[in-house]
Amino acid sequence: MTERKEIQLLQKQINKLDAEDFDLEAWKSGAIIILERLFGADNQKISQIGKIKYDQSSWALREAKGSKNMMETCKRQGKEVLHIAIDELEHFGLPDEVTEAQMAPFKAVIVQALENELKIAEYREVVRIIDSDKKLKEKQKELIDTLNSYGHDFAQNILSSILLADQTKQYL
Repeated sequence: MTERKEIQLLQKQINKLDAEDFDLEAWKSGAIIILERLFGADNQKISQIGKIKYDQSSWALREAKGSKNMMETCKRQGKEVLHIAIDELEHFGLPDEVTEAQMAPFKAVIVQALENELKIAEYREVVRIIDSDKKLKEKQKELIDTLNSYGHDFAQNILSSILLADQTKQYL
């Protein structure tokens, strides 16, 4: 069973929390890489690891009664996220990979809905944004801004076209 290897990998990452030369940022990077590989880049556990912060401001240090307690809090947060990941693997196994072939029908419906709702220039602009080399968050913001510029009911029209795609085929 392959989940055993993944659980061992996560447990190894948990054990690194107790290392003498522990480096929070390096540990977070390693944990994120493992979680992305196991659960995909958009998994909530990844953002939870990313949110773990060691606040070194004087106010935070006074509140936490010293830096050792604050680092222990960071370690506990990381440990909890990885234990949740282990529990998920033990109970549900690895997430199923969705292949490109499985996604093709869904992509075709979305492309058809976009083609039906957009003018040619607008469609090209959307495709240009999607295919750009920008970071995902930048693409998302630009895409949202661009789609919003097409009118306030645009998103509802696209969504209804997608949801009714199988019904519109029977009337063609």
